[in-house]
Amino acid sequence: MNVIKTNLIGILTFTLIIIELIIGFGTLAVVNIPRIVIRTNRFKIFLSKISNTIGELTVLGLKYIMQFTHGRHSIQLIDNEDLSSNNWYLAMSNHSSWADIFIILVATNYKIPLLKLFMKKELWWIPFVFLANKTLNMPFVHRHSKKQLEKNPSLRFKDYENTIKSCKRFHRAPTTVFSYAEGTRFTKTKHSDQSSPYKNLLRPKIGGMATALSAVPQIDNLLDFTIVYKSDKKSAWSFLKGEMRHVKVHVKQYQIPESLKNKNYLEDGSYRNEFKLWIEDLWLIKDRKFEELKY
Repeated sequence: MNVIKTNLIGILTFTLIIIELIIGFGTLAVVNIPRIVIRTNRFKIFLSKISNTIGELTVLGLKYIMQFTHGRHSIQLIDNEDLSSNNWYLAMSNHSSWADIFIILVATNYKIPLLKLFMKKELWWIPFVFLANKTLNMPFVHRHSKKQLEKNPSLRFKDYENTIKSCKRFHRAPTTVFSYAEGTRFTKTKHSDQSSPYKNLLRPKIGGMATALSAVPQIDNLLDFTIVYKSDKKSAWSFLKGEMRHVKVHVKQYQIPESLKNKNYLEDGSYRNEFKLWIEDLWLIKDRKFEELKY
Protein backbone atom coordinates (compact mmCIF):
# COMPACT_ATOMS: atom_id res chain seq x y z
CA MET A 1 0.00 0.00 0.00
CA ASN A 2 2.88 2.36 0.87
CA VAL A 3 4.48 1.66 -2.53
CA ILE A 4 1.26 2.63 -4.31
CA LYS A 5 0.99 5.81 -2.23
CA THR A 6 4.56 6.96 -2.91
CA ASN A 7 4.22 6.27 -6.64
CA LEU A 8 0.99 8.27 -6.75
CA ILE A 9 2.79 11.13 -4.97
CA GLY A 10 5.54 10.89 -7.60
CA ILE A 11 3.07 11.05 -10.48
CA LEU A 12 1.23 13.99 -8.88
CA THR A 13 4.46 15.90 -8.16
CA PHE A 14 5.75 15.34 -11.71
CA THR A 15 2.44 16.43 -13.26
CA LEU A 16 2.19 19.59 -11.15
CA ILE A 17 5.83 20.56 -11.84
CA ILE A 18 5.37 20.12 -15.60
CA ILE A 19 2.18 22.21 -15.54
CA GLU A 20 3.94 24.92 -13.51
CA LEU A 21 6.91 24.98 -15.90
CA ILE A 22 4.65 25.14 -18.95
CA ILE A 23 2.73 28.08 -17.44
CA GLY A 24 5.91 29.85 -16.31
CA PHE A 25 7.96 29.42 -19.46
CA GLY A 26 4.90 29.92 -21.67
CA THR A 27 4.38 33.32 -20.03
CA LEU A 28 8.08 34.12 -20.44
CA ALA A 29 7.94 33.23 -24.13
CA VAL A 30 4.96 35.53 -24.75
CA VAL A 31 6.44 38.42 -22.73
CA ASN A 32 9.73 38.19 -24.63
CA ILE A 33 8.23 38.24 -28.15
CA PRO A 34 8.84 42.02 -28.53
CA ARG A 35 12.61 41.53 -28.17
CA ILE A 36 12.59 40.10 -31.70
CA VAL A 37 11.94 43.56 -33.12
CA ILE A 38 12.97 45.90 -30.27
CA ARG A 39 16.65 45.26 -29.74
CA THR A 40 17.84 48.28 -27.77
CA ASN A 41 19.90 47.65 -24.65
CA ARG A 42 17.49 49.67 -22.50
CA PHE A 43 14.56 47.47 -23.59
CA LYS A 44 16.59 44.31 -22.95
CA ILE A 45 17.25 45.47 -19.38
CA PHE A 46 13.53 46.20 -18.92
CA LEU A 47 12.55 42.76 -20.25
CA SER A 48 15.23 41.11 -18.12
CA LYS A 49 13.67 42.54 -14.94
CA ILE A 50 10.18 41.38 -15.97
CA SER A 51 11.50 37.94 -16.92
CA ASN A 52 13.29 37.55 -13.60
CA THR A 53 10.06 38.46 -11.78
CA ILE A 54 8.18 35.77 -13.72
CA GLY A 55 11.03 33.35 -13.02
CA GLU A 56 10.79 34.02 -9.27
CA LEU A 57 7.00 33.52 -9.36
CA THR A 58 7.52 30.22 -11.19
CA VAL A 59 9.96 29.08 -8.49
CA LEU A 60 7.44 30.16 -5.85
CA GLY A 61 4.92 27.90 -7.55
CA LEU A 62 7.42 25.03 -7.41
CA LYS A 63 7.90 25.74 -3.73
CA TYR A 64 4.16 25.45 -3.05
CA ILE A 65 4.00 22.23 -5.08
CA MET A 66 6.81 20.66 -3.04
CA GLN A 67 5.20 21.78 0.21
CA PHE A 68 1.88 20.30 -0.91
CA THR A 69 3.25 16.92 -2.00
CA HIS A 70 6.28 16.53 0.30
CA GLY A 71 5.32 18.52 3.41
CA ARG A 72 5.75 22.13 4.51
CA HIS A 73 8.90 21.55 6.54
CA SER A 74 10.74 19.12 4.31
CA ILE A 75 13.53 21.61 3.47
CA GLN A 76 15.48 22.84 6.50
CA LEU A 77 17.24 26.06 5.54
CA ILE A 78 20.14 26.94 7.83
CA ASP A 79 20.85 30.58 7.08
CA ASN A 80 22.21 33.31 9.33
CA GLU A 81 23.47 35.41 6.45
CA ASP A 82 22.42 38.93 5.49
CA LEU A 83 21.31 38.31 1.92
CA SER A 84 19.74 40.69 -0.58
CA SER A 85 17.97 40.48 -3.92
CA ASN A 86 19.75 43.69 -4.93
CA ASN A 87 23.29 42.27 -4.89
CA TRP A 88 25.34 40.29 -7.37
CA TYR A 89 26.61 36.93 -6.07
CA LEU A 90 28.85 34.08 -7.13
CA ALA A 91 27.39 30.83 -5.77
CA MET A 92 28.56 27.23 -5.51
CA SER A 93 27.19 23.99 -4.14
CA ASN A 94 28.03 20.35 -3.71
CA HIS A 95 26.19 18.12 -6.16
CA SER A 96 24.70 14.75 -5.30
CA SER A 97 21.32 14.61 -7.04
CA TRP A 98 19.25 15.82 -9.99
CA ALA A 99 17.02 17.41 -7.33
CA ASP A 100 19.72 19.77 -6.02
CA ILE A 101 18.80 22.65 -8.31
CA PHE A 102 15.11 22.47 -7.31
CA ILE A 103 16.11 22.46 -3.64
CA ILE A 104 18.41 25.49 -3.98
CA LEU A 105 15.94 27.45 -6.12
CA VAL A 106 13.15 26.90 -3.59
CA ALA A 107 15.41 27.59 -0.58
CA THR A 108 16.66 30.91 -2.01
CA ASN A 109 13.39 32.13 -3.53
CA TYR A 110 13.15 35.93 -3.02
CA LYS A 111 16.24 35.88 -0.77
CA ILE A 112 18.80 36.45 -3.55
CA PRO A 113 18.57 37.17 -7.29
CA LEU A 114 17.33 34.26 -9.38
CA LEU A 115 20.09 31.71 -9.97
CA LYS A 116 21.72 31.79 -13.42
CA LEU A 117 23.41 28.61 -14.63
CA PHE A 118 25.77 27.97 -17.50
CA MET A 119 24.15 25.32 -19.70
CA LYS A 120 25.80 22.98 -22.18
CA LYS A 121 25.15 24.07 -25.76
CA GLU A 122 24.28 20.45 -26.62
CA LEU A 123 21.09 20.83 -24.56
CA TRP A 124 19.65 23.69 -26.63
CA TRP A 125 16.99 21.39 -28.16
CA ILE A 126 15.25 20.84 -24.78
CA PRO A 127 12.31 23.32 -24.73
CA PHE A 128 12.66 24.46 -21.11
CA VAL A 129 16.45 24.81 -21.43
CA PHE A 130 16.14 26.78 -24.68
CA LEU A 131 13.54 29.15 -23.18
CA ALA A 132 15.68 29.64 -20.05
CA ASN A 133 18.50 30.72 -22.35
CA LYS A 134 16.37 33.15 -24.34
CA THR A 135 14.23 34.65 -21.58
CA LEU A 136 16.16 34.34 -18.30
CA ASN A 137 19.65 35.02 -19.64
CA MET A 138 20.98 31.61 -18.67
CA PRO A 139 23.67 31.33 -21.34
CA PHE A 140 24.77 28.35 -23.39
CA VAL A 141 28.48 27.64 -23.33
CA HIS A 142 30.43 25.29 -25.57
CA ARG A 143 33.02 23.48 -23.47
CA HIS A 144 35.50 21.31 -25.36
CA SER A 145 36.62 17.95 -24.01
CA LYS A 146 40.08 17.30 -22.58
CA LYS A 147 41.02 15.30 -25.68
CA GLN A 148 39.90 18.12 -27.98
CA LEU A 149 41.94 20.64 -25.99
CA GLU A 150 45.02 18.44 -26.10
CA LYS A 151 44.66 18.14 -29.86
CA ASN A 152 43.99 21.86 -30.35
CA PRO A 153 45.03 24.03 -27.34
CA SER A 154 43.68 27.18 -29.02
CA LEU A 155 40.16 25.93 -28.27
CA ARG A 156 40.85 26.79 -24.63
CA PHE A 157 40.90 30.48 -25.56
CA LYS A 158 37.68 30.08 -27.51
CA ASP A 159 35.92 28.51 -24.50
CA TYR A 160 37.17 31.32 -22.26
CA GLU A 161 36.04 34.03 -24.69
CA ASN A 162 32.61 32.39 -25.08
CA THR A 163 32.16 32.34 -21.30
CA ILE A 164 33.22 35.98 -20.93
CA LYS A 165 30.83 36.97 -23.72
CA SER A 166 27.97 35.01 -22.12
CA CYS A 167 28.56 36.70 -18.78
CA LYS A 168 27.81 40.14 -20.29
CA ARG A 169 24.13 39.28 -19.87
CA PHE A 170 24.64 39.28 -16.10
CA HIS A 171 25.46 43.00 -16.05
CA ARG A 172 21.85 43.96 -16.79
CA ALA A 173 20.44 43.31 -13.31
CA PRO A 174 21.51 41.82 -9.94
CA THR A 175 22.35 38.17 -10.59
CA THR A 176 23.45 35.03 -8.80
CA VAL A 177 25.95 33.19 -11.02
CA PHE A 178 25.70 29.58 -9.91
CA SER A 179 28.08 26.64 -10.36
CA TYR A 180 28.34 23.06 -9.20
CA ALA A 181 32.01 23.29 -8.29
CA GLU A 182 32.53 19.53 -8.39
CA GLY A 183 31.44 19.50 -12.03
CA THR A 184 29.52 16.24 -11.66
CA ARG A 185 27.28 14.43 -9.19
CA PHE A 186 28.97 12.78 -6.22
CA THR A 187 29.23 9.00 -6.18
CA LYS A 188 31.48 6.74 -4.14
CA THR A 189 33.06 5.48 -7.35
CA LYS A 190 33.96 8.99 -8.54
CA HIS A 191 35.21 9.85 -5.05
CA SER A 192 37.51 6.83 -5.11
CA ASP A 193 38.68 7.41 -8.70
CA GLN A 194 39.65 10.99 -7.82
CA SER A 195 41.40 9.97 -4.60
CA SER A 196 39.53 12.95 -3.16
CA PRO A 197 41.07 14.32 0.05
CA TYR A 198 37.58 15.27 1.23
CA LYS A 199 35.41 12.82 3.12
CA ASN A 200 32.07 13.87 1.61
CA LEU A 201 32.97 15.82 -1.53
CA LEU A 202 34.69 15.53 -4.88
CA ARG A 203 37.56 17.83 -5.79
CA PRO A 204 36.35 21.34 -6.75
CA LYS A 205 36.88 22.69 -10.26
CA ILE A 206 37.50 26.41 -10.32
CA GLY A 207 37.65 27.44 -13.99
CA GLY A 208 33.99 28.36 -14.49
CA MET A 209 33.68 30.28 -11.23
CA ALA A 210 36.94 32.17 -11.67
CA THR A 211 36.02 33.13 -15.23
CA ALA A 212 32.56 34.34 -14.17
CA LEU A 213 34.13 36.40 -11.38
CA SER A 214 36.53 38.09 -13.79
CA ALA A 215 33.67 38.83 -16.20
CA VAL A 216 31.20 40.32 -13.67
CA PRO A 217 32.96 43.02 -11.61
CA GLN A 218 29.79 43.74 -9.59
CA ILE A 219 30.27 40.47 -7.66
CA ASP A 220 31.67 40.99 -4.15
CA ASN A 221 30.47 37.90 -2.30
CA LEU A 222 30.49 34.13 -2.68
CA LEU A 223 27.61 32.02 -1.39
CA ASP A 224 28.38 28.41 -0.53
CA PHE A 225 25.42 26.01 -0.34
CA THR A 226 25.92 22.69 1.44
CA ILE A 227 23.10 20.22 0.73
CA VAL A 228 22.66 17.09 2.86
CA TYR A 229 19.86 14.56 2.31
CA LYS A 230 18.62 12.13 4.91
CA SER A 231 17.92 9.46 2.28
CA ASP A 232 20.64 7.57 0.41
CA LYS A 233 18.33 7.44 -2.63
CA LYS A 234 19.22 10.21 -5.07
CA SER A 235 17.30 9.46 -8.29
CA ALA A 236 14.84 11.84 -9.94
CA TRP A 237 11.99 9.44 -9.21
CA SER A 238 13.01 9.20 -5.54
CA PHE A 239 12.80 13.00 -5.35
CA LEU A 240 9.37 13.13 -7.01
CA LYS A 241 8.02 10.40 -4.72
CA GLY A 242 9.12 12.34 -1.65
CA GLU A 243 11.74 9.85 -0.53
CA MET A 244 14.26 12.70 -0.43
CA ARG A 245 11.93 15.12 1.33
CA HIS A 246 14.20 15.53 4.37
CA VAL A 247 17.06 17.79 3.36
CA LYS A 248 19.24 20.41 5.05
CA VAL A 249 20.55 23.43 3.13
CA HIS A 250 23.31 25.38 4.86
CA VAL A 251 24.22 28.81 3.46
CA LYS A 252 27.59 30.45 4.15
CA GLN A 253 28.61 33.82 2.73
CA TYR A 254 32.23 34.81 2.06
CA GLN A 255 33.58 38.17 1.00
CA ILE A 256 35.72 37.69 -2.09
CA PRO A 257 39.30 38.93 -1.55
CA GLU A 258 40.19 42.01 -3.59
CA SER A 259 43.23 40.16 -4.95
CA LEU A 260 40.89 37.73 -6.76
CA LYS A 261 38.86 40.36 -8.60
CA ASN A 262 39.32 41.75 -12.12
CA LYS A 263 41.90 39.15 -13.14
CA ASN A 264 42.33 37.04 -16.28
CA TYR A 265 41.98 33.39 -15.30
CA LEU A 266 43.37 32.08 -18.57
CA GLU A 267 46.52 34.19 -18.72
CA ASP A 268 47.36 34.84 -15.06
CA GLY A 269 48.92 31.72 -13.54
CA SER A 270 49.39 33.24 -10.08
CA TYR A 271 45.70 34.21 -10.04
CA ARG A 272 44.68 30.65 -10.96
CA ASN A 273 46.77 29.26 -8.13
CA GLU A 274 45.53 31.79 -5.58
CA PHE A 275 41.89 31.20 -6.54
CA LYS A 276 42.42 27.42 -6.38
CA LEU A 277 43.94 27.59 -2.89
CA TRP A 278 41.12 29.85 -1.67
CA ILE A 279 38.37 27.52 -2.92
CA GLU A 280 40.17 24.46 -1.55
CA ASP A 281 40.32 26.10 1.90
CA LEU A 282 36.57 26.78 1.71
CA TRP A 283 36.04 23.18 0.57
CA LEU A 284 37.71 21.90 3.75
CA ILE A 285 35.30 24.02 5.82
CA LYS A 286 32.43 22.75 3.68
CA ASP A 287 33.46 19.12 4.17
CA ARG A 288 33.43 19.54 7.95
CA LYS A 289 30.04 21.28 7.79
CA PHE A 290 28.65 18.43 5.66
CA GLU A 291 29.78 15.93 8.31
CA GLU A 292 28.17 18.05 11.02
CA LEU A 293 24.85 18.27 9.15
CA LYS A 294 24.46 14.54 8.51
CA TYR A 295 21.26 13.00 9.82
